[in-house]
Amino acid sequence: MRHTENSKQKIEVADVVRSCQDDIATKLRLNKEQQKAIEAITRCRTSEAGGHIAYCNNSSCSYSQLSYNSCRNRHCPKCQYLKQQQWVNKLTSRLMPGRYFHIVFTIPRELHPLFYINQQACYDLLFRSASQALQNAGRNPSFLGADVGALCVLHTWGQTLMYHPHIHMLVPAGGLSTDGMEWVASPKKFFVPVKALSGMFRGILVKQLEKLLIKEKLRLPKEFEGAQMLKSELYSKRWNVYCKKAFGGINSVLQYLGRYTHRVAISNNRLTSLSDKQVSFTYKDYRQNSKQKQMTLNQLEFVRRFIHHVLPSGFFKIRYVGILATVHIHGKREQVIALVGENMWLSNLEGLTSYEVLRALIGKDPCICPKCNKGIMVRTRILHQLE
Repeated sequence: MRHTENSKQKIEVADVVRSCQDDIATKLRLNKEQQKAIEAITRCRTSEAGGHIAYCNNSSCSYSQLSYNSCRNRHCPKCQYLKQQQWVNKLTSRLMPGRYFHIVFTIPRELHPLFYINQQACYDLLFRSASQALQNAGRNPSFLGADVGALCVLHTWGQTLMYHPHIHMLVPAGGLSTDGMEWVASPKKFFVPVKALSGMFRGILVKQLEKLLIKEKLRLPKEFEGAQMLKSELYSKRWNVYCKKAFGGINSVLQYLGRYTHRVAISNNRLTSLSDKQVSFTYKDYRQNSKQKQMTLNQLEFVRRFIHHVLPSGFFKIRYVGILATVHIHGKREQVIALVGENMWLSNLEGLTSYEVLRALIGKDPCICPKCNKGIMVRTRILHQLE
């Protein structure tokens, strides 16, 4: 089926995949997780996933509704909303009050092939290196001289779906003094010069990469003859750590997180047209002040880029480090809250079922009949697989 920009039917990533399924099977080499994600996305909320029929229990209403099951795959553009809202709400009782900085740790393009063929090990290393650099800088008496923390999120894509692994950090604007007796507020801009943090990050990551390569725990891309050549290449490049302005407070942080975490590589609402051979989507060009542009790709190329961002099985892309780490949740974190002297928010969604969460978010009972607005929609038949 052909979709255009004027078509009323919404275009989805699943439509693109279905349009070139034969080419995907013959021309792309998918690993187990990529294959699983592609299959889940194409089945999501279709007859292949099964579903149920619900009837209104109001005797004067004959309305019935057929609903298909969600795939719940974390890479599916249609299955992240409730998880996102529950996670963000839970953070209201976990994050510390006060201002936050947004820090982005990126790696040089030369490392992309190495990271892609060693995803589990390299992504872990990326988290550890960025975390260690941040905490070393925070403890340095020349900068803040305190224990700091961060909420870290891994993203592997850019706006045009190109492979681009990087870590986003939300960092409290200050730290706990080494004796644990006071909260040390950071300067307005940040507690460490970004160039210094970039150098620390590069030194830690390259050193750890070299160790893993010497121990032959990583596969080396064809373009590099050995660990020493890779090391020399990386030290000749400029590494970027970017610091955005501090958020005004916990409200700003949570609003930001609500639209930033639990993202997949591309959302369905960015797709604008789908033809027999091509797919078009919108993107922001950050080099031109986030100007909105459109890109058109061959369908197979679009899918190839999309599957590059399927994470290894069981990999946690959201982590807490330093004074925000889970191990400190009843220790340093509570001490900081007491020192800061501000009230914490409480989560109102934690422990609720998906149905209860949805009711709280939309402000009405999702089971109320949409036709008569009186009866309750009752599931009467489970359909495991529909024809």
